[in-house]
This record gives sequence, structure tokens and C-alpha cells, in this order.
Amino acid sequence: MHHSDFAPLKLFITGPTYIREEVKQAALLPEFGHRDAENNKRFAPIIANLKTLAGLPADTDYQVVIYNGSGSTAMESSIRSLVAADDVVLNVSVGAFGDLYHKMAVVNGKKAEQLRFEPGRAMDLAVLEQRLRKTSPQVVTITHNETSTGVTNDTVAACALIRAHGALPLVDGVSIFGGAPSEINEARPTMYCTATQKSLGLPAGFGIAFIGPDAFAKAEKVEFRGHSSDILGQLGRASKAQTLTTPNGTLANQMFVQLDHIVHREGVQNRFNRHIRMRDMVHAWVDAQDGFELFAQSGHRSPTLTAVRCPLGMSPKDLKALKETMRSKGYLFDPGYGKLNDSLAAEGKAAVFRIGHMGDITPEMLETYLYDLQNALLGR
Repeated sequence: MHHSDFAPLKLFITGPTYIREEVKQAALLPEFGHRDAENNKRFAPIIANLKTLAGLPADTDYQVVIYNGSGSTAMESSIRSLVAADDVVLNVSVGAFGDLYHKMAVVNGKKAEQLRFEPGRAMDLAVLEQRLRKTSPQVVTITHNETSTGVTNDTVAACALIRAHGALPLVDGVSIFGGAPSEINEARPTMYCTATQKSLGLPAGFGIAFIGPDAFAKAEKVEFRGHSSDILGQLGRASKAQTLTTPNGTLANQMFVQLDHIVHREGVQNRFNRHIRMRDMVHAWVDAQDGFELFAQSGHRSPTLTAVRCPLGMSPKDLKALKETMRSKGYLFDPGYGKLNDSLAAEGKAAVFRIGHMGDITPEMLETYLYDLQNALLGR
């Protein structure tokens, strides 16, 4: 096989996402040394623009750390660095990636408990408060935007509740950051984790963390934080606009170009508004399809992706066939999160597929995709 066989598909999955041509071309910018002055030309603006995109003030007490890896790398770092051996960590889950946070706690030997909500439903804060009273955790993990179900949670209210019970809130914001307000300054999480390959419209390769001032004192009390997962070691290099370990220089060049575009050319609010417009387009499309429904709870539907419940007779196998039909039309279709559809099938419930409308996808691109998807559903 030769690389000419690689299919130039338009990605409408939930990550990785479509990459603009300018960002692709930025991969050809010069390589550099990560302990040289050339590094600061890239990473100092990257960090400044990430703070702007996060809505943080210039004098913020949050520090930005860039990890080699993924959003999961940053999430696991939060567990290893901020959950002490005697702590109880409560992992709140509204889907597969909330479950992943729990798995990270378990496999790292932490005293972990889990509070799970039905897929498609957001956190119920009254139920969360009951569990906080019962469990008295020192740390609580929550999901801002659940990628498997398209559910968005109220992190401001949840973090306030968690802090009222004396615990530190950790937030997974992987699939929403860059497409909607992160509300870090309002929610004040101890650590907010995200990544490059979703709403930022970049290739995968960096995890990103916004680390609050209360994390420093807590991490000093936690043993066996690891090396690349140690936020104190990471913060030492981040204060110099550097990464702890050797970064992907190609991705750094792309990130420099993309964040400059988002902040200074497109505009942060314009970007957020575009995501809302695309969400509304998908909702209107779903409403027009006979037998299809929105899966996520009303009032908690993601601006970056939509989960769609199929008619009961449409199986996960049918969705995989639809994926191949859409491939023939030049798209990569998302047939839904596999484990979710398996569990729904076992319960005799309808399957769910997803539409990613994040990053640099435009309303015009989305309109064409939805038209072609409707024709595929009709067998055209």
C-alpha cells in the first residue's frame, strides 16, 4: 500500500476533527529546540492565547501546563498528583469518559467511589449532594462535556457544591474547550483538563491543563506523583513557557498558528457563536427526520457534538453500514460510541449515532453533510 491510498475524508466524528489547510501547512514551519529561545516564540503566545480562549483575566492565578500525550494524560496527572493515599475520590459519571476518570483512579490505586447517571442525562445536583454528604470525599471528578452522549453539565454549580463540601473539583473539558466557554474563572476547579484534537481543530498530541492555586499545596502532600504526571514538575517548566518533556515541535507550530487565528482573526465569541449555530442546525435536522430523536437531556445538549437516537428497528450493524455508505460520499460518519450502543441493545433500546460539529467545521460544510446524510438514510 502507498500513501496515495489514504482517503481524504471529511471528518464529522467527535475527534480527531477536521483540520484547516493553513494549520496543515503550519506543519512545515521550522523545527526548533525546546530549551532554546525559539521555543518561547511558540509557547509563550500559545499559553497566552489559551488563557484568552479560557476567558481568564490577564492577572489570573491559574497556570497552563501542556503535556505530551492527550486529554487522558492530563486527567491521569490530576489523579496522580491531587489524590493522596488516604483520600477518597468520588468520580461522577454521565457516560463513558466519566467512567474513564473512575478507571484512572482505580488503576492508580486510589480509594475511588463512583456516582453514575443514566446515559443521556446530566448530573442531578441534588443526588450529587446526597452522595457528597454520605461519602465525604476529598476530591471529586466531573465531566464538562460527555463525548459519548452529547451531554453538557453545569460545572459552575457543580464545582460550587463540591467546594461547599470541602472537596477539590477536577474537570474533564476535553471535547468542549475551544468551542464554548470553559467557565474556568467562574467555576474555579482545582484542575481543568482538555486536549488539542477536538474543538481546537488541531491534531492529537498535547493534553492541556489549567491548574488552580489550591493544587500546589495539595500536590506537595501527595506521594508517588510520577514524573510526567507530576504537576509540580510540570509547573516548573510551564513557568518558563516550556514543556517538561520534549514536545512535538510540529504540533507546537500548528498550535501557534491555530490559536493566533482563533483569538486574533476569527474571534473567540464568534467561534462560540458558530458552534451554537451548528448545534441548532443539527437539532433542526433531527427534528425533521421521522423516528429520530435527540439523545441528550433538554437544557444540557452539547454545542460541539450531538447524539441522535435512531428508530428502534435501526441496529448498530445498520449504523456501521451507514458509515461505509457515507465513506463512499467522502465522509467519516460516527456510528456512535460502541460500548454505549452495546448496552442499549442489551436493554432493548434504540442505538445512538453522533455528529461532531466542532473545531473548524463551518455551517456550510455541516449543511452539505446533513443533506448527504439524509440521502444516505433514504437509500439514495
